[in-house]
Amino acid sequence: MGRISEETRARNEEAVRTAMERMLRGELPSGGKCDLKTLAAEAGVPRTAFYARKGRDGGERPGPYQHLAEEFERRLEALREAGTIPDPRVAHIERLKNANADLQRRLNARDSEIEELKALKQLALSRIAAQQLEIQRLREQLAARPEPVGPVAAVHYLRTAEHGS
Repeated sequence: MGRISEETRARNEEAVRTAMERMLRGELPSGGKCDLKTLAAEAGVPRTAFYARKGRDGGERPGPYQHLAEEFERRLEALREAGTIPDPRVAHIERLKNANADLQRRLNARDSEIEELKALKQLALSRIAAQQLEIQRLREQLAARPEPVGPVAAVHYLRTAEHGS
């Protein structure tokens, strides 16, 4: 690629800055990301112009719009640190990650609650079984008594049978 005129360079820089402002406001093209590739496409400049190049002597020389790429990256990082994410897809991913973490916490809490309820159920069933056995024992004691009795006499008989009197 040949050298470009100062007028073309200035026009391209202005196009990059305009595209940069739009993108940092969150106005991204359909299917585009908030990155250098999309910035180059929006500004109509080659993406390679944002990166350093090797010269014929083997040394590096800055790309014609490398300073703009660095500015874009700095501003993008500052927005991210401030909690603003201009890329709606990245913001959506962050929302989904947060929602996923919240759901995971809720799921863990429910799992813990279920385990506690299972233990409580087991304890209740054990107590019911013990009470059922006690009721059966008392009925058998009552049935072994030689004479039929009313409810009051049965209670009295059971109380005396428990105490061995």
